[in-house]
Amino acid sequence: MLLRALEFAADRHRDQRRKDRLGSPYINHLIAVADLLANTGGVTDPIVLAAGVLHDTVEDVGVTLDELGAGFGAEVRGIVAEVTDDKTLPKAVRKQRQVEHAPSLSARAKLVKLADKIANVRDVIDRPPVMWPRERREGYLVWSAAVVAGCRGTNAALEQLFDREAARGRAQFGSRQGRVLAAR
Repeated sequence: MLLRALEFAADRHRDQRRKDRLGSPYINHLIAVADLLANTGGVTDPIVLAAGVLHDTVEDVGVTLDELGAGFGAEVRGIVAEVTDDKTLPKAVRKQRQVEHAPSLSARAKLVKLADKIANVRDVIDRPPVMWPRERREGYLVWSAAVVAGCRGTNAALEQLFDREAARGRAQFGSRQGRVLAAR
């Protein structure tokens, strides 16, 4: 199932690039999410691994939830649905909803959310979007920590890695906001 999900995601995201200086292929992000789930989180559940690879297909490339359900089953469909933002809403509302809804996600969806946030934080630190000034990068660290707070108690290894990566970002940016959050 994981290999089918990777093939599907690679095809659907084939024209999508990350916004870093090199324009990295988007599939690298999805592979990183699956790698974090399996090799840091110890996740062996093929449903979670497939959902991790497919988590952005609805939001970013127009795949429907029904299409995911037909190809990968109701459980994968359900997890992807849980972590998919409603793109008809303004960005600020979508971000706030992620913070508000994180505690009510299923355990499987929380795993995907944790791995996605770790992968994104690493990219914001090491391969940031070209047009993101330092303040926006710092803001991403603060916001992602608020989302992850709602996923705590799901997977200690992923949570600890998120904390280490967020601390690395705060140190790199010299973030005053980050130091205040870390002190809480």
